[in-house]
Amino acid sequence: MSAVIEQSIAGAAVPTSRAPAHRILSETEAIDIARKLAQEFAVEAAERDRQRRLPRAEIERFSSSGLWAITVPKAYGGIGASWVTLAEVVRIISTADPSIGQIPQNHFGILNVLAQTATESQKHYFYSEVLNGARFGNAGPERTSKNVLDIRTRVTKDPGSPDYLLNGTRFYSTGALYADWVPTRALDDDGKSVFVFAGRHAPGLSVVDDWSGFGQRTTASGTVIFDNVRVSAGHVVPLHQLAEQANNIGPVAQLIQAAIDAGIAQAAVEDAVAFIRQRSRPWADSGVERAGDDPLTINQIGDLKIRLHAAEALLEHAARTLDDLPLPISYEQMAQASVAVAEAKVLTTEIALHASEKLFELAGTQSTLSAHDLDRHWRNARVHTLHDPVRWKYHAVGNYYLNDTPPPRHNWS
Repeated sequence: MSAVIEQSIAGAAVPTSRAPAHRILSETEAIDIARKLAQEFAVEAAERDRQRRLPRAEIERFSSSGLWAITVPKAYGGIGASWVTLAEVVRIISTADPSIGQIPQNHFGILNVLAQTATESQKHYFYSEVLNGARFGNAGPERTSKNVLDIRTRVTKDPGSPDYLLNGTRFYSTGALYADWVPTRALDDDGKSVFVFAGRHAPGLSVVDDWSGFGQRTTASGTVIFDNVRVSAGHVVPLHQLAEQANNIGPVAQLIQAAIDAGIAQAAVEDAVAFIRQRSRPWADSGVERAGDDPLTINQIGDLKIRLHAAEALLEHAARTLDDLPLPISYEQMAQASVAVAEAKVLTTEIALHASEKLFELAGTQSTLSAHDLDRHWRNARVHTLHDPVRWKYHAVGNYYLNDTPPPRHNWS
């Protein structure tokens, strides 16, 4: 796949041709809309994966539905949806197409950051943008840094104006290609961490479609280049205070990750059941006429369903834990939330990988044919679950319960 560079041009953050997004009025409506969209998105999910056809039309449908605005607080015109509802929306969409489910992952994380760091004027402005249909992309970690915590992107004061200039190169920029705003972390002139909101069509901002991962293929999680991108002072949000106080930023980000993996797992289990019912032949030694009557296959499907339901239960428990915590939260509450989400992340990771591999063992050789594209479930699970090593989740959970040691802080601190 050749990389495609989309050089930005001057223009408004939200394209003027886009109609305002639908205003969702309740969490029940949000779930209903997610289910309807999932039915649509599932129809050509395999074809999009096979061809690496970017879901531009689907993303327009997704954001115009109003779902991208459900966590905007009530005080600013949104419904302030619970984390339980957000996790369920992401899980439902990810069951249909986890690439589409992942694209707004950082969008929702950014809305949560704004709630805890932005000024009132910044909140009013950016929440209004989102309610009108604007999408936040993401300029991810540094491509050449030693780890994800090493920030080399810089935003500096322009001596000749009240604006700032943003410079840097980022990778794993999920959603940037589809975005109206491309927020990124940077260090300011004082070496402090800030969040900079660059308009997607600002001069000097380039998005390079060079994502070549074998899974999550249409997230377009490639490179973003900032070359003296001019940013107004009102679009720079301080982050350094988050390192000095307890917050739910990290657990919320991880909750969304777990919801995506839960969706991948459910899709793999559903496709395994459907294939066995419709296409698979029983093993000769089973003595049955239908693959679905093979007692060993029945046993394994039962095992998959139990593991899936356990992962979903922990996902909901983690979301409810977050919902039950008032803001501001204490460090102990932050640790409790982080552990609850880590437990969910372990099980959603493991069932996504296990189910997407077990599918082939149970469905048989025919299920490996490229026409079915069932390998996309394993590829998606394998790539997406690499975001956070489960081996370290086990360590964090064990260390908390055994030694009262809170999990390490990585996000936004």
